[in-house]
Amino acid sequence: MSLKDDMKKLALDVKAASKKMANAPTEIKREALINMAVLLTENADKLIKENKKDLEEAEKKGLSRAMIDRLALTESRVLSMADGLKEVASLTDPVGEISNIRKRPSGIQVGKMRIPLGVIGIIYEARPNVTADAAGLCAMAGNAVILRGGSESINSNRAVAELLQQGLVSAGLPKEAVTLVQVTDRTAVLEMLQLEEEIDLIIPRGGEGLIRFVVENSKIPVIKHYKGVCHIFVDEGASHDKALNIVINAKTQRPGVCNSVETLLVHEKDAEGFLPLLAAKFSKAGVEMRGCERSREIVPSMKVATEEDWHAEYLDLIIAIKVVDDMDGAIAHINEYCSLHTESIVTEDYTRAMRFIREVNSSVVMANASTRFSDGGQFGLGAEIGISTTKLHSFGPMGIEDLTTQKFIVFGEGQVRE
Repeated sequence: MSLKDDMKKLALDVKAASKKMANAPTEIKREALINMAVLLTENADKLIKENKKDLEEAEKKGLSRAMIDRLALTESRVLSMADGLKEVASLTDPVGEISNIRKRPSGIQVGKMRIPLGVIGIIYEARPNVTADAAGLCAMAGNAVILRGGSESINSNRAVAELLQQGLVSAGLPKEAVTLVQVTDRTAVLEMLQLEEEIDLIIPRGGEGLIRFVVENSKIPVIKHYKGVCHIFVDEGASHDKALNIVINAKTQRPGVCNSVETLLVHEKDAEGFLPLLAAKFSKAGVEMRGCERSREIVPSMKVATEEDWHAEYLDLIIAIKVVDDMDGAIAHINEYCSLHTESIVTEDYTRAMRFIREVNSSVVMANASTRFSDGGQFGLGAEIGISTTKLHSFGPMGIEDLTTQKFIVFGEGQVRE
């Protein structure tokens, strides 16, 4: 068979499995996820061994430091994957939830019931943890999933997916509910994106290039997240110790991920006192600072920031810094240059914090917290299928409820319309 036929058959098998998943009892789905978690934990050494093959090949190909960091599996990351599955299993099952029942003048009662989306296609780069996170979330929400990871992580993804399928089967669910596309050629992605009758939603996770490719070529609805240009604004009168801890964590704790801070904005009344302290910390941490003219007057060692820097997702130990006149200037800059991902304010003033939260337009807006908290696991979702920067049909980190929709349900007692 041709690749087109192969992808069609794969999708049809997954669609058949989705029908069984939609009707699976909550306890059976929980059992499957717990089985998956146990299998990942018991086979951590095997997963790390397979991952090593991918890491060695990534080094040979000269992949970026950020990409290699996202690709790497350690014992703690495997355990984190397992813990995520357990947490998802403990969540309330949204499927079948009935809400907003109301009686109409005709006597009928109208409400809504939450139902699975069906078949979800995940197209992603690096990050073998996405394989487990996506499988667990989709399964708990009563969906089936087609996983198409990048060639750089094929050995890791195969090993993880095999264990996930074993977890499904041991709970009496179809293994096809979690299906990994084994073909690494990009042509497989193109064929997958044409299957509008079999796949209900596409969620791409990876670099901006991958996501734009998916959006431009898909016949299927896409929830996208182009990049994470995250901002922190240090407000007038903010605690310098608090601000330093938050900014350092947001930039250096794991710089190669989408919720690390990329641009720092500092109120002009705090800049002279705060920026030299920050520069000393960043120098020790190996962070390259690129500043506006006013920033460089205070810390001359900063490199010159250009217009491109305000748009940049560095995914590295680099940060753009700008001194702003006031909160109006900070909010205006964020709303112009942000990618609708995550923004945070450091302030001692509750009223100003609430104004920032109301007026900044991103999917996650924080006060006095590191942008690194913008994560489904940290938000109590167990894990996340992705972070949507598209306002329809979900905005921000996506959990199991975001992988469902609602249908209208009607109860009558024999009414007919006059």
